[in-house]
Amino acid sequence: MKHISQESIDKAIGVIDELNDNDLETVFETYAGEQAILLEYAMTAPTEYQNEQLEGLLVYYFCLICECFKQEGLRPKAITEDQIEAHQTPYFDMLDAYFENDDEEVIDSYVDQPQLSKFMAIEVSTEDDDGTSLSDETASQLFIVCLSMVALLNKAIPEE
Repeated sequence: MKHISQESIDKAIGVIDELNDNDLETVFETYAGEQAILLEYAMTAPTEYQNEQLEGLLVYYFCLICECFKQEGLRPKAITEDQIEAHQTPYFDMLDAYFENDDEEVIDSYVDQPQLSKFMAIEVSTEDDDGTSLSDETASQLFIVCLSMVALLNKAIPEE
């Protein structure tokens, strides 16, 4: 399986962060069209967690994660409801094991995108350039949902 490099992550950040609101909306609509079910799945989190702050964050990271795959030249197939259903139990079992032992290898073996997993861990745990940081609760929720998106997209990459 091909891994997303730090270089591709950096390029994706450069692309997404340089977009104005109209261009970001266009990129969002493109990725939403390609991964409608994945987006719908991710966007249930703000309601489930009762955390409105997640909504904007998830839109941004959905675009960024999709752009990371694009920058690496990876084209995951559209995620299906069946894939999400099959993913949920093993994913939450993996998270339980991770939070129980704080063992990042558990995440890396399941998600299989170590650079992107590490990037997300850093993103949710560090202050922005303007000094703002996420609450522990929001950071954990964002991390869980984003890792889930990465794992699903990674498993949807066609075999070469």
